[in-house]
Amino acid sequence: MRKLLATTTLAAMLIAPAAWADTIQMWVRSGIGDSFKETVKAFNAGHKDKVELTEVPQGELVQKYATAIAGGQAPDALSMDLIYTPSFAASGQLEDLTSWAQSLPYFKSLSPSHVRLGTYKDHIYGLPLSVETSIFAWNKDLYKKAGLDPDKAPKTWEEITANAEKIRALGKDIYGFYFSGGGCGGCMIFTFTPLVWGAGADILSADGKKATLDTPEMHKAVEYYRNMVKKDLVPAGAESDNGANFLSIQSGKIGQQTLGAFAIGTLITQNPELNFGVTLIPSVDGKASSFAGGDNFVVTKGTKKIDAVKGFLEYVYSLEGQKIMAKYGSLPTRGDLADQVLAGLDPRLKVGVDAIAVAKTPYTLQFNDLINSANGPWAAFTHAAIFGDEKKAFADAQAQMQQIIDDAQ
Repeated sequence: MRKLLATTTLAAMLIAPAAWADTIQMWVRSGIGDSFKETVKAFNAGHKDKVELTEVPQGELVQKYATAIAGGQAPDALSMDLIYTPSFAASGQLEDLTSWAQSLPYFKSLSPSHVRLGTYKDHIYGLPLSVETSIFAWNKDLYKKAGLDPDKAPKTWEEITANAEKIRALGKDIYGFYFSGGGCGGCMIFTFTPLVWGAGADILSADGKKATLDTPEMHKAVEYYRNMVKKDLVPAGAESDNGANFLSIQSGKIGQQTLGAFAIGTLITQNPELNFGVTLIPSVDGKASSFAGGDNFVVTKGTKKIDAVKGFLEYVYSLEGQKIMAKYGSLPTRGDLADQVLAGLDPRLKVGVDAIAVAKTPYTLQFNDLINSANGPWAAFTHAAIFGDEKKAFADAQAQMQQIIDDAQ
């Protein structure tokens, strides 16, 4: 009997490690890119706990996650566009991470806009996973051909307009500026809103309960764009572009464009012949701003694998994890490690990181209805205000946005 007990105990000891290991079920939106996938691969190779990724089509992820929660079939964790974090937190469907998050020694160095969007009623339900910012880019070769200093970044929209005029004079198929203005709400919130944010204005109140679209700063921003369109400094196709040609600067025939920091890596790898510079986006008064995009890491309320999930996220935040993310194109989520993480990489990536400190993201439980929807008031406003009746566009959008907000309360 004693021998049998000893054998049984030994067998239990041998199989225990496997029993203790957890497999974290995690959903990510399609197109998340190699940075996160490679980080997961490295984590799985070096830890007993594993992460199993399931890609869900981007347009279906939010609805599918809500349905899975209702049916008790939700994954343990999710990579969610940060704009949707407030609505899921408000519905009580996410794990409260407040105490653990605030105990992290580097908590205050995490992307502030992501943490803000992950916070609901002073509790933290989402933390930054991938960070994206918007930046301003210019074609140095076109600058030089137009008699401009190719190494001098424009600091005001007056300067941007003047540069665009000189670039446009180079030829009939060369244009000074580009934007996707065909009712692409996501494009324009990303690239256009920084023009008013840096000047202290906003399109929504801090609590998201009041539309504040009709401001002197927004009128001024609209006028800069209208003026460039009127002067034929922007290709006619911009008016109908729903985002399909968002990276038009790739053609080599666009002098200036506001882009996402992700484009730095894309241009370097796909268009090595393109000689371009990047800088922070100037607002209508010259102060810099940016849009903070990307994904938050959220945990489904009630998961049995919370410790394993926390361990995985701590790995993502480690120097090793951050270096892997950056190597494959994602900006560091930890400001305190940014210099170490970007060492040896293209120096232009530093501009994307610098933008994090001045970046904003609208806080609202109705982001999709207000901003992202192609039929929403923001998409309609940006198109109509720049290409159509400016006065009517402001009045209509302000009223429609406020109505959507009021109806949801």
